[in-house]
Amino acid sequence: GNIISLSAPNCLYLSSQIDPRSNSFFFEMMKPINSITKTIFHKFKNVSNPGKPPFSLSSILESIPREKVDCLVIGAGIVGIAVAKELSVNHGRQVLVVDSAPIFGTGTSSRNSEVIHAGIYYPTNSLKASFCVRGKELLYKYCKDHEIPHKQIGKLIVATGLSEVPRLSALMARGVQNGVEGLRMMEGYEATTLEPELQCVKALWSPSSGIVDSHSLMLSLVGEAESHGTTFSYNTAVIGGHIEGNQIQIHVSGSNAIANWNGSSELDSELILIPKLVVNSAGISAPAIAKRLKGLPDGIIPASHYARGCYFTLSNTKSPFKHLIYPIPEVGGLGVHVTLDLNGQVKFGPDVEWIKGIDDIPSFLNMFDYSVREDRANQFYPAIRKYYPGLKDGSLEPGYAGIRPKLSGPEEGPTDFVVQGEDVHGICGLVNLFGIESPGLTSSMAIAEHVAAKLLK
Repeated sequence: GNIISLSAPNCLYLSSQIDPRSNSFFFEMMKPINSITKTIFHKFKNVSNPGKPPFSLSSILESIPREKVDCLVIGAGIVGIAVAKELSVNHGRQVLVVDSAPIFGTGTSSRNSEVIHAGIYYPTNSLKASFCVRGKELLYKYCKDHEIPHKQIGKLIVATGLSEVPRLSALMARGVQNGVEGLRMMEGYEATTLEPELQCVKALWSPSSGIVDSHSLMLSLVGEAESHGTTFSYNTAVIGGHIEGNQIQIHVSGSNAIANWNGSSELDSELILIPKLVVNSAGISAPAIAKRLKGLPDGIIPASHYARGCYFTLSNTKSPFKHLIYPIPEVGGLGVHVTLDLNGQVKFGPDVEWIKGIDDIPSFLNMFDYSVREDRANQFYPAIRKYYPGLKDGSLEPGYAGIRPKLSGPEEGPTDFVVQGEDVHGICGLVNLFGIESPGLTSSMAIAEHVAAKLLK
C-alpha cells in the first residue's frame, strides 16, 4: 500500500512568531506533493463547495476512495506531535497526522500555564505521576538540546492558613514517593525571603518546576517529525470509522463540511484511511471520535467532562514574583496560581468553570467560547490576595482561556490519564488517549514513549 501524503486545500504552516492563541495567524499554503495528494487535494477542495450534492455515508461506503497508511495520529496537539516524532524519528515509521484545525496546537496545548511540572500532585504509581516525572526529564533535555526557550525557575506551593498545612505536608510526602527530588518545606519567613510580596504560613519548595515556550516546543517537534517523513494534514477531520476484517478504517472529511453539518444527517466521508497503527490523541474530542468508531465495545469510552479555565494578566507593573506561586489545589484544578512567561509577564489562573451540553461539533472543531469576561476578575482578586495581598484593584486584565478534557465531574475525585490499547478494546493497532489534561504538556514525550512501546511490542 501507498504511504499517503494528505494535503487539505488549506493545509497551513504557522509562522514561529505567531501565538496560536491570537486571532491574527500568518498562513502559507502547502502545495500537493504527489499524484495521490493531488487527488485528495481536489477531493477536500470539493468538500468546501456548498453546491456539491449531499450524500449518505452508509449508502456509498463502498464507493469512497481508500488509501493505506502506516501510522495515523489523530490530533496535532503537543501529545499527538510528540507521538508522531517518536514513531518517525526513533522507530522509522511513516506517520500521517490529521487535525481539524488550520494549524497545530490550537486547543489545550496552547491554552495552558506553560508550566513544566515536577510530579508532586498525582497519586503514586499513577500514569500522571510516572509520565510527569519521566516527561520532565525528557522535556528539559529536549529543550536544552534544541535551544527551546525554557527556564527552571522553581515553584512555591503555599499554605495561607494553618488549616492548610496538613495538606501541604501530604503533598510533600506524595512528591517524595513519586521520586521528585529537591522538595523542601519552608516556614513562611523563608518563603518571604525568596518572594517578599508573598504571604503564607508555610510553603513547599519545588526546585525542578519550570516554564517553557510551548509554541516553540511544538514547532521544533513538528519540524523534526517532518524531516523524518511525517506529514501533517490540517483542516482534516476524523468523523468516524469502522472495523473491516481485523482492520480499522478511519473516515475523514474536510473541516468546512462539518462546520456546515446540521447535526442530524449522516456526516459525509470523503476518504477512508486504512492505517496499520492509529493513535487517537485528539484531546478534547478524543472521546467523541472514539464513540464514532463502530466496533469499539460499548462501555469502554469514559464519560467526558469539560472544565473551562480563564487567565488574567497583571497590567502596568513590574512582576512581583520570580518563581511560580501555587495555592493548595482545589476541585477540578490546581487553584488560581501565579505563572510567568519567558518575558517575565505575570499570569494568574486558571479558575474552574464546568461546561455542560457539549455535542460533536464544538469538540470536533474546537468551537468553544474562549473569550474571557472582565467580570470574572471579581472572583480572582480575593483568591489571589490570600497569598498576594498587595494586588491592586483594577490591575487584572483579561488574558486567555482554555478547556480541560476531564474524565471526572465537579463532585467526583480526580482521575488518571487513560491509555487504552488492544488489551482493553480488542482492536489491533489502536491506542486511545483520554483525559490528557495537566500535566499533559510536561508528560508529552513520556506518553509518546509509552504509546510507541504499546503499539510496537
